[in-house]
Amino acid sequence: MLALQNLGYPLLLPFGENTRYDLVIDHGERFERVQCKTGRFRNGAVIFATTSTYLHHKNPVAPRRPYTGQIDSFAVYCIETGGVYLIPIAELPNRTAATLRATTPLNGQRALVRLACDYEIARIPLESVRPP
Repeated sequence: MLALQNLGYPLLLPFGENTRYDLVIDHGERFERVQCKTGRFRNGAVIFATTSTYLHHKNPVAPRRPYTGQIDSFAVYCIETGGVYLIPIAELPNRTAATLRATTPLNGQRALVRLACDYEIARIPLESVRPP
């Protein structure tokens, strides 16, 4: 990342291919590194990848790389729900994917369920992302 000054506010710009985070949230006294992901709505849940994939490289050293220690949160957009979610990486298991429950589980389970509504920070209506 390249740090610049813009009208007195710190501005961070991604520099180079495959940077480990996409944007930074400036909380005044600290920065929060955020990796953006696309979520898919499946069986009442928003599912998103929590690792980066390098399978498109000719000879990848590691086909999947976790973000542990390199980001603070994931920002996830799901077109089917219209929701934008901000999830701290510390709240996610160290796996290749994570889920946010958008509908009530059929078995009524609440323990160990991450509800999408608890992480939603914005809503983008479907009609605003479709071409005219």
